[in-house]
Amino acid sequence: MSRFEWMVAVRYLRAHRQEKVISVITIISILGVAAGVAALIIALAINNGFQSTLQSTLLKATAHVNILERNPSFGIENWEALIPKLQRIAHVVSATPGLYGQVAIKGPIVGAGAVLKGTPLGNGAPVPDLLRRLKAGSLAPFDSKEGLSSIVLGSRLAEQSGVVLNSPVTLISFQGQLTPIGIVPSLFHFRVAGIFESGLYDIDSNWAFTSVRGAQRVLDLNDVVNTIELRLDDIFQAPEVARAAEKVTGPKLIATTWMDQNRSLLNALRLEKMVSVITVSLIELVAALNILVVLVMLVMEKHRNVAVLMAMGARRLQIQRIFVLQGLMIGGLGCVLGLLTGYTATSLCNRYHWLRLDEQVYALSYVPFQSHWTDALWVSGLALLTSLVATLHPSRTASRIAPAEALRYE
Repeated sequence: MSRFEWMVAVRYLRAHRQEKVISVITIISILGVAAGVAALIIALAINNGFQSTLQSTLLKATAHVNILERNPSFGIENWEALIPKLQRIAHVVSATPGLYGQVAIKGPIVGAGAVLKGTPLGNGAPVPDLLRRLKAGSLAPFDSKEGLSSIVLGSRLAEQSGVVLNSPVTLISFQGQLTPIGIVPSLFHFRVAGIFESGLYDIDSNWAFTSVRGAQRVLDLNDVVNTIELRLDDIFQAPEVARAAEKVTGPKLIATTWMDQNRSLLNALRLEKMVSVITVSLIELVAALNILVVLVMLVMEKHRNVAVLMAMGARRLQIQRIFVLQGLMIGGLGCVLGLLTGYTATSLCNRYHWLRLDEQVYALSYVPFQSHWTDALWVSGLALLTSLVATLHPSRTASRIAPAEALRYE
């Protein structure tokens, strides 16, 4: 496009006394595009934030691939022999046994239900991601005989039970002893070696960790586990690794991926993202209609000026480009303003946690925002595309003005 077309397009957008209404509608159009772009950036940042935060936190608590019994019975026997074989599978970083069981924890004040997880701790074993940064305490007791009676609690679970670091707690196992009067729950005494905090309410208020041997003692089991957890160097290779693991483990065991375990949550986040984009895109449609109105009014207002330009030699294609440029300038200004507003708002909200949430309902204490620079590209492209479409009819109408008819009575 030539300098002539840019100069005329900019001149036509400037406000004159007799064109105040057009100027106001132009400003409204720019603000409409800006509102749509900012809203899309914020909506996408919220969706990305929830997806990234939940995914990273959940993957700290659960494995990328879990080896489980196909028909749950008394646990996985001979698990020690399976681990070296599983570690040789491509993309597998570690394979660790796990033993889960439902228990009750009684502190000095009240008791609370909990999920007890037995996992290798101390003596050079890899530290679980959830326990890498403890809120209080350390895993040092698990390097000695004290590890058999040591436990690490979630921060909310510790608060509910009224315990602090080094407090004694009693674990009540429902795998009790059979007596003449019925099954009597077994009691086991532990000491709190550490307190962790994941950021997810359900995990912090329900989970407790101890050694595999400690969990076997509480659950009254032999040397068995109920899962072997695989961690990968690429989480998206989980389906391929699961298929390879099932060939190694045999027909009695089954491999499930983190995608299978969290399928409903991931599908909900994808649906939310789709609905957000469709809903907020309606704002862009309203802005495009405003641009259409502005250009139609400009064509009506400037039809004599356009006729003069054409009489002086301006081509119809140049006239059409002038009005297309006007619409794109409105859309471009709106895009810049919307991107600045959207990214500034998401940055401040994520930094200062302005939007708080009820942890018991949403699992997170605040709304996380995560902006991607790629979002700016396609959001801006969508805004400019709708602006371009809005210019097509008015620009064609302007290019079809007949100079002789327009200037007949001048």
